[in-house]
Amino acid sequence: MSNVYIIGSGMIRFNKYPDETVRTMAEKAMQLALEDSGLDKKDIQAGFFSNTFWGMFSGQHSIRGQVIFRGMGIDKIPVVNVENACAGGSSALHLAFTGIKAGMYDVAIAVGSEKITNPNKALSLAAYASCMDVENFEKHINMIIEVSKSFKITIPQDESKPGEGRSVFMDAYAVGARWHMDRFGSTQHQLAVICSKNHFHGSLNPLSQYQHRMTVEEVLADKLVAWPLTRAMCAPVGDGAAAAIVCSEKFLKKLTGARPVKIIASVMGQGEDRDLDAPDIGERLSKLAYEQAGVGPDDISLAELHDATSWGELHQTESMGFCPVGEGGPFAESGATTLGGKKPINTSGGLECRGHPIGASGLAQIHELVLQLRGEAGARQVENARLGLAENGGGNIGVEEAAMCIHILEKVR
Repeated sequence: MSNVYIIGSGMIRFNKYPDETVRTMAEKAMQLALEDSGLDKKDIQAGFFSNTFWGMFSGQHSIRGQVIFRGMGIDKIPVVNVENACAGGSSALHLAFTGIKAGMYDVAIAVGSEKITNPNKALSLAAYASCMDVENFEKHINMIIEVSKSFKITIPQDESKPGEGRSVFMDAYAVGARWHMDRFGSTQHQLAVICSKNHFHGSLNPLSQYQHRMTVEEVLADKLVAWPLTRAMCAPVGDGAAAAIVCSEKFLKKLTGARPVKIIASVMGQGEDRDLDAPDIGERLSKLAYEQAGVGPDDISLAELHDATSWGELHQTESMGFCPVGEGGPFAESGATTLGGKKPINTSGGLECRGHPIGASGLAQIHELVLQLRGEAGARQVENARLGLAENGGGNIGVEEAAMCIHILEKVR
């Protein structure tokens, strides 16, 4: 089976774009990836398109990818539409990787584009609930409420209902954070340290939605969303697109001037029914990814982790094996996850600051790793970056993600 390489990567800055559409943003990201690779549209043999809300907001269902590709003058090739909630972009890359690995194609493109901002803010927030088991939604909300009652820590009184004036995912993340505080003694201050760090990284990234720095004190003083999460600790609503072009080793040998990055692991899986103290999907899939790549967590130079909230980063830092379970908070406080630290995490600013247009987020993580492993990340460049890991979770069933992809990329010497 062929080795698989990323030879082109592109993304537009994540932001709020009232005058852009899913189509126009996707076209821009694809064009940037083509220019980065030096390829022409006619070289693409297969396409994988990630999007979640286009059908819900604008009525474009069923053939979203075909609409995008045909509109760009890319026809005849197989196009697969990928909908895997927040893990859609990384799932599209996994499918492209699989096609190349199996020898079905020599060149494929994975694209993610999402427009979440809407004049009707309530519609935007309500849309996130579709990334859960809608038939059991009330049962899930009741579970969130009951689980919170079981914790011994003092939780400030909140009269609002889960999902009221916010994405219901913030309530799910808040429960995870409360469990960790109750079980291991982690603190709201540690979550603020993670958020402040990501604002610092985001300030160095011209493609980040938020590019302003925030102190720990400013993060803690921000508006409360769902305790212990303040607004700054939560990913913003926004729009954007990103794309990656992958190829086989045989095709790579035909190119001149390519700047490839090798994919040495690509794994995808779904969650399971478990209690909060059992190993989670991230722990299980990261072990598979490390085994596939032939490396361990200590070998990873930097990581892009799914931090829809600061708690998400703390949790995934542990799940990826970068520190023992229960020690994610102190690990962040030590400076280990900041640029120049032992394990820089979310050098792009993460979902909290780079932004989180669902269908594009996984490929934005890949874009950051490609820049870092090529040595092209500018002011946020990680010194001697050799291996990068991207973890991208999507949706929620029970107490963990419904879907997840993990990729490990390697610098080509």
